Amino acid sequence: MTTILLIFGAGGFLAWSFKKDVPKTKDTLKNALVMMKEMLIEIVGIMAIIGWVLAIIPESYIRNLLGSANEFVSTLWGALIGTVTIIPAFIAFPLSKSLYTSGANLTAIAAFITTLTMVGFATFPIEKKYFKKKFSIVRNITAFFMAIIIAILMGVIL
Repeated sequence: MTTILLIFGAGGFLAWSFKKDVPKTKDTLKNALVMMKEMLIEIVGIMAIIGWVLAIIPESYIRNLLGSANEFVSTLWGALIGTVTIIPAFIAFPLSKSLYTSGANLTAIAAFITTLTMVGFATFPIEKKYFKKKFSIVRNITAFFMAIIIAILMGVIL
């Protein structure tokens, strides 16, 4: 139902934009189409890589690593994997669903997603360049522990 409302809302705003300025709206739609084509290639590629990785890694391994009886250990593994992984968040959600159906627990998945978005291990050199080393270290360590706390709270809620 929400999706239908969003589609009608977007259509209404598009109609309003056409009414206000037709050439500018057409130009914007052309730009959006070009961007969508570029993103579609990337999204399909990333989804193919995710499918390939999930096909190679046995479900039992995912279940043992991210769905173990010791929820804290699986949460820590999820956080560590999310810390070193560089994938867009919009790809992380379908991947998380696949991990869940493979046996990962929700707390580990929450840790994976929160560290993926909050901790920048791979982007640390760039961050250090602009924000200095001490700030970047403190921010990443704080973000890691906050991500663990958020994941544990999500586990309690879910």
